[in-house]
Amino acid sequence: MIDSRLPSDIILAYRGHVPRVADTAFVAPGAVLVGDVEVAPDASIWFGCILRADVQRVRIGARSNLQDGTIVHVSRAGHPTLVGSDVTVGHACVLHACTLHDRAFVGMRATVLDGACVEPDAMLAAGALLAPGKTVPSGELWGGQPARLMRALRPQELDAFKQRTAHYVELAREYREALSRPSR
Repeated sequence: MIDSRLPSDIILAYRGHVPRVADTAFVAPGAVLVGDVEVAPDASIWFGCILRADVQRVRIGARSNLQDGTIVHVSRAGHPTLVGSDVTVGHACVLHACTLHDRAFVGMRATVLDGACVEPDAMLAAGALLAPGKTVPSGELWGGQPARLMRALRPQELDAFKQRTAHYVELAREYREALSRPSR
């Protein structure tokens, strides 16, 4: 289902694949979706994001948010980029042919490379570089370049992940409604 409210120049078909955006998802003006991209209900793709699925697929799960300036791409080597449900990806991240499981958190300006994985309830710190094939295990915070274990996540941090996701679902709803109203 393509949301016809979006400007047509940001949703681009490629090799017969047309990006699909759930009716309740939000794709901000200026974001670009190309090829085999699916955005699930209540997910949000914010200003300046680029999701390019030209040689493999990109999937964004329900209630996940990709914040401003994030770049998502895939690999000819067969790796898609898969983002689970209730995931937060901070501003200006690069996700390349990787997997972010449900409830993962990726901090601002972090990079996740080919075949790398952030497991459920795990966090990659702002500015971190997760090398190809590496995994951030559930319950852990990794940071640095290259990323390595910093410490276990605290229960209040895991609760904050849920609150942040809920906040972005509501914020996206407000933006969607505001942008659908006629300008004065």
